[in-house]
Parts: sequence; structure tokens; C-alpha cells
Amino acid sequence: MARNTLSRSLHDLGLAAWFGGTLANAVALNPAASEATTPSDVGAVTNTGWDRWTPVNAVAIGMHLAGSVGQLRGNTARIASQRGVGTMVAVKTGLTVAALAATAYSRVLGRKVSANRNVPIESGTEPAPALTPDDVASAQRQLAVLQWAVPVLTGALVVVSAFAGEQQRAREVSQGVLDRLTGSGVLTSGAGLAASVVAARNALRQVGGR
Repeated sequence: MARNTLSRSLHDLGLAAWFGGTLANAVALNPAASEATTPSDVGAVTNTGWDRWTPVNAVAIGMHLAGSVGQLRGNTARIASQRGVGTMVAVKTGLTVAALAATAYSRVLGRKVSANRNVPIESGTEPAPALTPDDVASAQRQLAVLQWAVPVLTGALVVVSAFAGEQQRAREVSQGVLDRLTGSGVLTSGAGLAASVVAARNALRQVGGR
């Protein structure tokens, strides 16, 4: 049976870092920075933390995307023949695009905040009244929402990935193939029955990547 250990590892490790890192920064870094002595120090701490995380996050996202492509290539037979897998792939793709968009826009806003490393702010997502420049304050208000949007979207990807793993159980594969063929009426002829056997066999071969 085929194995997809490398692509699955890239997929899972990349997603784990993407989700965990952004959640940790939202829970810990952004509010903890407010403990700095002055508003300018708060800005310096926040910007240093996020600027250090950004390249690591980029690598994590790249790993996840590379692994996702590998998983798609390794499960083409199941996508085509197992009922429910195509829908799962569509949902997962939509969530990935949304998470990428939210992450990219967060970075655009983050650059506005970090353009002046010592910009006076109250916390990572709170402007300092009468001290924070208007453009930075606007960016921070948007980041206050996006800091949670990214972990929500990537967390949803973790859930969908877990569901995808369940779909790779041998029983799920055989039942999904049968449901697809029964629903399409393929099993009404001898040729259709032969085709169903081939489809089930090809799909089951790919379960080895689980």
C-alpha cells in the first residue's frame, strides 16, 4: 500500500505551528506586552515578538501547503471514487484560502504597526489614547479581530483534517465507494460492477497513507 508519510508530516506539523503560534501570540504576547514600562516600550516588545514569529510562521504555512498538495496527489483515487471526500476537500480548501487571506492581511496591518518599532501603544492590539498615530490605531483595531480569526480558521482546519483521517479507515473507504457507485447507478450493469471493484481496490490502496 502507498504511504504518504512525508506529505502528511509536512501537512500536520505546518498546520500545528500555524495554529499554535498565532493562538499563543493572541493569548500571551499581545496582552503581556502591556506590562512594559512605557507605551513606547510596549510597542517595542510587541513588534519584536511578532517580527520574530513572522518568518517561522511563513515556513510553517509553506510546509502545510506543500504537504496538502502531496496529500491531494496521494489520494486522487479516493477523491474521485469515495463519497464525501470531494466535499471534504472543497471545505478544507475554502478554509485554507480564508486562513491564508486573514494571515496575509494581518501581516499588512502588522507592518503598519511595526514601521515605527517604538510606537506608543497600550498592548499588541490596543492603541494608547492621544499617543498612537491614527493609522496605527486603525490597524490595531482590525488586528484585535484578526488575532482570533486566524486561530479559529486554522483550528477548523485541524478538525477537518481529523475528519479526513477518519474517512481513510478501510470501512469508511469501502462504504464511501459503494455509496458513490450506488447513487450514480453504476452497479446496474456487469461492467459497472467491475468498475466498482476496480475503484474500491484503488481507493483502498491509498489507505496505506493513513
